[in-house]
Amino acid sequence: MTTHTYTDITLPELERLRCQPDTAVVDVRDEWEFEEFNIGGLNIPLPDIRARKSELLPYSTLLVICTNGVRSRVAAKDLLRQPDLQTKSIYHLHGGIIEAVD
Repeated sequence: MTTHTYTDITLPELERLRCQPDTAVVDVRDEWEFEEFNIGGLNIPLPDIRARKSELLPYSTLLVICTNGVRSRVAAKDLLRQPDLQTKSIYHLHGGIIEAVD
């Protein structure tokens, strides 16, 4: 049995991948954090990720991000457990968007 997994990527890799068709950037930070600073994409806070997974179904590639990579890693692992999302390519921004602020 093959285990579906996510791939860690860097910010430059995210910028390259986000231009691909059927790709969504999924920011799992709280709404106030997203409003304060973001690099675009869908804002689906981590606690809502399962309830709002239907918003991700149209995309074949998901780029999951947060501030420092902790919540997005949890989200990526959770998305992998969802049967509806088993065919998606899931990427996790290692280290988070904190490096984009500098």
